[in-house]
Amino acid sequence: MSETAKLTKGSIRGHLVTQTLPMIIGVAAIMSVGLIDAYFIGQLGSAELAAVSFIFPITIALSSLGVGVMVGINSVIARALGEGDEARAERRANFGVVFALTIGVILGFALFLLLDPLFRLMQASDELLPLIRDYMQPYSLGMPVLLTQMGLQGVLRGQGEARYVSMISITYSVVNWILDPILITGAFGFDGFGVAGAAYATIAGFLVAILVALFFIRRTSIAIHPTLIRECDLGASSKAIIGVAGPAAFSNAINPIGLSVLTALLASQGEDAVAGFGAAGRLQSFAVVPLLALSGSIGAIVGQNWGANRADRSRRAMYWAGLFCVGYGITTALVLFLFGDWFADFFTDDEAVIAQFSRYLEISVWGYAGFGLLITANGALNAVDRAPFALAQSAARVFLVMLPFGWLLRGAWGADAIYGAELVANLAGGALAALVVWWVLKSGPQSAGSGQTKR
Repeated sequence: MSETAKLTKGSIRGHLVTQTLPMIIGVAAIMSVGLIDAYFIGQLGSAELAAVSFIFPITIALSSLGVGVMVGINSVIARALGEGDEARAERRANFGVVFALTIGVILGFALFLLLDPLFRLMQASDELLPLIRDYMQPYSLGMPVLLTQMGLQGVLRGQGEARYVSMISITYSVVNWILDPILITGAFGFDGFGVAGAAYATIAGFLVAILVALFFIRRTSIAIHPTLIRECDLGASSKAIIGVAGPAAFSNAINPIGLSVLTALLASQGEDAVAGFGAAGRLQSFAVVPLLALSGSIGAIVGQNWGANRADRSRRAMYWAGLFCVGYGITTALVLFLFGDWFADFFTDDEAVIAQFSRYLEISVWGYAGFGLLITANGALNAVDRAPFALAQSAARVFLVMLPFGWLLRGAWGADAIYGAELVANLAGGALAALVVWWVLKSGPQSAGSGQTKR
């Protein structure tokens, strides 16, 4: 057992708290950027807010692909440290960062070329397409920066350095907080770039995040250095990371892909419905921050203990995490259900948009507990090299439940069918995920084969 595998010793509940609390702060900071973007873009007009509603699920899907890469790096590092192989953990870390940068270049180039066909497929109108391009063109060129900083965060997460990851996220967010009002609506005599300003602020935040991440990594036991990349077995390293990162990336991207399809279905109900759905989605993303943070922190805890053949500790971590998901999900749902109109006023004064915003919250919030169980279970499955299971249950949630429900009932229920589709999918997905992760963790690393892999 490695001396740097600090999560294999001590209280499981204590580790959940110390790993998740910094993550909550960091994830909240990141999600606040979406809220601030929506607020300042909302000052430009309802057309701009509707354009961003089309953009939002696409950017989340792309970020989710980056999260998958980060999860892959996190997983192989955590398990290597749990097995006591610090040299392999360092080699995997260096390869992982280069891998992340390469994926960012490929994604950015593809996105830049496919912008118009992609958003026409989502039923974006000709009036909104120029606004969408204003944001997405610079954003696509910034994809290599996004993926690189996520790769560096994966290196820190695998070591259980939640505090450092949180500080990186806060730094990125502060840069956005400062630049958003200047670059979107203008300040100090500067007119601003409109919707494009939000993209410029985001890219600037990513660049600063990379510098901060490199600074923190220098304070850990793993070094990022070109010579270490040359020492890697490229075949084994790529297989190890892709084996987790590929399924994890698609698993994380499936939900926003589903939301993109729901947005396209909702477009038939008018721009007010799309704008309300998009703005409420930003608020919802902020509301589930503790669940997202828990899904990010569970991987290092479960992964290190799994690598150290301590399946009992992995199961205990998931048990307490599941209880939190249920309790927090129900409490938050009640708050948003009761105060939906008050939150809507923050984004817009358009009565039609406010009505759709509130209606979405009235229906969808009751699935938060299930959503938390799903993403936390996925984090645990990725950590123990069972990413295909996570992918399968995420795909089932969206393609077997969410989209058929919304498609079939849209004619009779209108926008309510779209909101209800998300609710039913979260409840079903959470129940399935809880059963799958408990079965996998009960089998133990020996029978699963994950604890012995030399990835």
